[in-house]
Amino acid sequence: MRRQLVAGNWKMNGTRASVAELIRSLREQALPASVEIVVLPGALHIGQVVESLSGTQLSVGAQDCASEAGFGALTGEESVEQLQDAGCEWVLVGHSERRLILGESDEVVRRKFAAAKACGLKPILCVGETLEQREAGQTLEVVGRQLESVVSALGISALADAVVAYEPVWAIGSGLTATPQQAQEVHAAIRAQLARESAEVAEGVRILYGGSVKAANAAELFGMADIDGGLIGGASLKADEFGAICRAAGN
Repeated sequence: MRRQLVAGNWKMNGTRASVAELIRSLREQALPASVEIVVLPGALHIGQVVESLSGTQLSVGAQDCASEAGFGALTGEESVEQLQDAGCEWVLVGHSERRLILGESDEVVRRKFAAAKACGLKPILCVGETLEQREAGQTLEVVGRQLESVVSALGISALADAVVAYEPVWAIGSGLTATPQQAQEVHAAIRAQLARESAEVAEGVRILYGGSVKAANAAELFGMADIDGGLIGGASLKADEFGAICRAAGN
């Protein structure tokens, strides 16, 4: 059975003071041991968060990484080796905000995914469609292409220790949420696409849902057969709300 995973993406939020308060509140939450929980702070706060969460069940990841591994002349970037050295176990790749606002292509996302895997960081590969693409009936085509970009270049085995996060772009931060049935349809299609390459990998890979997940809708979403947890945005900045979402995953 796949273990539920909840990851909190703090995005471009936080000061040292507010991060300290959020961590203090998170440490007071009753969190289910059956759920794997990850927080993804901004790069400036990774060290603070790793140190402050030491001895807890929470793991720490980064929101992005350089597309090149190792060390060298790439001003402003953090390599997977640097992130791992800072205490990260996870890294997001291909978040829609980076694809759409910062222009990251499928190729750049694939290179970041490959760099993370080569270093031993666990990548969370984000895929998802815009509202225009959904209305045009292109959801499965778009998501399938984003997934295939990684699988065709790196092989299905690259997904064995990775996580996929389906985030409909139109539901991120909008207050809109895909219905559990809409989300399940896409999650099932992702798993079926992987199964055409390897039934074993498809059965084992965890597929998260992201897009305005809240305590109020988490249980119904996580109850779907192919939804293995959530990638949480704004709600992860509120310890009580995030804790409730984690408990919903545990149920």
